[in-house]
Amino acid sequence: MIDQSIFENLQAKIDEESHVRDELQDIVQTLAKRGRSTQAILSRAHSTPSDQLTAILDDATKEIRAQKEDVNRLVAVASKHPFYKYNHSWTRELQNLVFSIQLCSWLGGLREERDEKAGFMTIEEVGKFLNVPVNLKDQDAFHLTIEEYLLALISLVEELSRLAVNSVTLGDYSRPLQISKFASEIHAGFQLLNLKNDILRKRSDGIKYSVKKIEDVVYDLSLRNLIPKDQPASA
Repeated sequence: MIDQSIFENLQAKIDEESHVRDELQDIVQTLAKRGRSTQAILSRAHSTPSDQLTAILDDATKEIRAQKEDVNRLVAVASKHPFYKYNHSWTRELQNLVFSIQLCSWLGGLREERDEKAGFMTIEEVGKFLNVPVNLKDQDAFHLTIEEYLLALISLVEELSRLAVNSVTLGDYSRPLQISKFASEIHAGFQLLNLKNDILRKRSDGIKYSVKKIEDVVYDLSLRNLIPKDQPASA
C-alpha cells in the first residue's frame, strides 16, 4: 500500500509553486504595463527635434523610476526562490526596462544616474541604478544577467537606426552622425565577443544591418552636401 500523504505533500508543493508564480506574474504584469507606457513616451523622440526633448525625457524618467520600484518588489519575492527556476517569468520585461534606461540615457535623460560623458550606461551602472546585482556566478540570487544587458543594447542600436532616419525628416542632420559613431562602436564591441547563446548570437548578427542602415543615411546626407565638410587646419 502507498501512503496517500505522499501525494498530499506533493499537492501542497504544487500549490505553493503556483502561488509563487501568481505572485511573480502580478508584479511582472505591472512592470510590463509601465514598460509599454515608458516606450510609448520615448517613441515620441522620433517626431521631436533633439533640442525639444526635455519634457519627453522627464516623463520617461518618471516612468522608469516607477518601474525601478516594481523591480524592487520583484527582487523581494524572487530572492526567496531559485533564480533560474522563475527567471523566464521576468527576463523579457527586464530586458525591455534596460533598453528604456539605455535609450533615455543616450537621449540625455536620467542625468542624476549616469556619467554625463557617457553615451550609454555600463552593466554595472544599470545594476546600481536598479539596485540589483549583476552577473552573479557564486550564488543563486536575483541579478541582471549579461545576456539581458546585451540584448537590451542590441535593441538600442535597432531603435537608433530608426531615429537616424526620422532625424533627417525633422531636418536634424547632426544626430545621424552621432548615432553612426555610437552604433559603430557598439558593433565593434560585439565583434570582440565570443557568443555561445543562440538567441544572443543570432540577434547580434543583426547589428551590422542596423549599422549599414545608419551609414546609408549619413552617406545620402553627404552626397547632398547636408553635412559640413571638415575644413583644413589652416582655415
